[in-house]
Order: sequence, then structure tokens, then C-alpha cells
Amino acid sequence: MSIQWFPGHMHKAQKEIAEAIPQIDVIIEVLDARIPFSSENPMIAELKGDKPVVKVLNKRDLADPELTQLWIEHFEKEHNVKAIAITTSQQNEVNLIMELVRKLAPHREEIGKNIRTMIMGIPNVGKSTIINALAGRTIAVTGNQPAVTRRQQRINLQNGIVLSDTPGILWPKVENPHSGFRLAATGAVKDTAMEYDEVAFYTVEYLAQAYPERLKERYSLDEIPKSDIEIMEAIGRKRGALSAGGRINLHKTSEILLHELRNGTLGQVTLERPEMITQELIEVEIEAARKLEEKIKKKEERRKRYLKNKR
Repeated sequence: MSIQWFPGHMHKAQKEIAEAIPQIDVIIEVLDARIPFSSENPMIAELKGDKPVVKVLNKRDLADPELTQLWIEHFEKEHNVKAIAITTSQQNEVNLIMELVRKLAPHREEIGKNIRTMIMGIPNVGKSTIINALAGRTIAVTGNQPAVTRRQQRINLQNGIVLSDTPGILWPKVENPHSGFRLAATGAVKDTAMEYDEVAFYTVEYLAQAYPERLKERYSLDEIPKSDIEIMEAIGRKRGALSAGGRINLHKTSEILLHELRNGTLGQVTLERPEMITQELIEVEIEAARKLEEKIKKKEERRKRYLKNKR
């Protein structure tokens, strides 16, 4: 699934962030713990340069704890990166973010200066809720719809740390089709921007492999059927998602599955593992090379036709 986006305010935000970053000491990047790789913004990697980064895996209460720990270890292999998993319902966990910030910029406190931080994250990862928890008051607008924050603002946390908020910037195109599906499954993109049924089919196929017992228990299934459509039909039958004539309403079934994934009713689920991503990125590179070769070939064919017609 290919997702393309880039509203005007996000283009403007990217430019503003690039201008502000030289004055920043530490970047705080908020990720969704269920999709730590897919919720990373590759533009942040380009913009940050050598700045230290705290990667915050938010919504850890919805994610698989074992895989969350694997992701923390994976991220901390990078130079100047600290990672932490939190849920915003626990204020003490949110406060740990600031402890990591201080560890990454001790020189600022030593000279009696505020540590200048910038918080970033794609829409709907809970960035605004974290800001409000850190500030101890409502500053950022929160909501379940992606792309609520629109402009930058600077917040003095009154604890030696100044926080610059940024809009939830996205990047022009999600190259990895698997990431597109995972972003859609967790609600990082608006439901109108995707084929609901297609996303649910992709998700249920992964869940059947990674969390079969979870599916069985939640939807009272004796066995997991072999194909994604059979699994969806079994879930629809159990939930009474029927159309006229007793046929399974697959769209309604898709809504049930995705809503229960998003609100945690399905249990603690993570949709990607570090080792999966390595293989997927290889596939993306192969596909990009194939497309480039095809483009060059077509260009050459056009050139030959042009020369032939010129004679």
C-alpha cells in the first residue's frame, strides 16, 4: 500500500524545523510503540544531523512488552540515542523523558543554561498529550484525528528545559508498503486515506502468524483458518457482521478488527520486529532499482522512436 501526503502546512513546518535545529540541544522523537520503525519520520534523521535524540516509544501499554524491549535495544545501538517506553497515563514515566534529556546535554546545566529541546513525531502518536503532561497544563490540542497541531510553539517547562513543539510532520511518500499498512492499521493516517478492508486483511494475516492465540481468544475461534478472507469471515460470523441474505459484511468486520486493535481490546500487539524491517528495506531497494531500470528502458525506447521518426 502506497501512501502519499504532504499538506502545505507540513512543508512549511519542515522548513521552520530545519532553520530552528541549529539552536536545539536535544531532539525528542515520539514513536508509536506498536510500530516503532513505521512511525519514525525519515526526514527527522536528515534534519537532526549529529544532535542527540531521545526516542520515546509511546502507547507502550498497547504494545507487546518483549518486542518493545527489543526495539529499545535496537535504537540504542545508534550513536547519541536513548530510548524509553512510556504510557501517558503514568506521569512518572513521562517525567523520565526529561531525565534522559539531561543526560544527553549535561553541558547546558553545567553553565546554568536552559536545555533547548524540540519534540517531533508523526500525527497521532500522542505527542500533544506528552507535552501537556510535561508542562503540567493544557498547552497542546489533543485528539484522535491525525494532524491536529499546526504551528510551532516554545514552552518553558520551568525546570531548566525549554521545549519547542512542532506540527506532526509527515514525509512525501511512504516507500515501504508494509509501513503504509501499519500506519493505517494504527490510525496514524485518516481512515479516508486508505482502503479499510485492504488494511484489515493485511493486519489479520500478520496477527494470525504472530498472535494466533490472541485472535482465537478474542473472537472465540477454535482454529485459525488458512487464508485472510476465511479468517475475516470467521470473525464476521462470530460478531454477527452480516449483510442481507446472511452474507458476511467484510467492511463491518474490518471496522471491528481495526478498532479493537487500536483501542487495545485485542491485547498488547506490536506489528513489526527489527529483523522484519531489514528484509523489507532490502525489498524496497530491489523494487526501487527495478523501477529505475524500467524508467531508463522506456526513456531509451522513446529516444529510439524519436530518432527513427526523424529519418
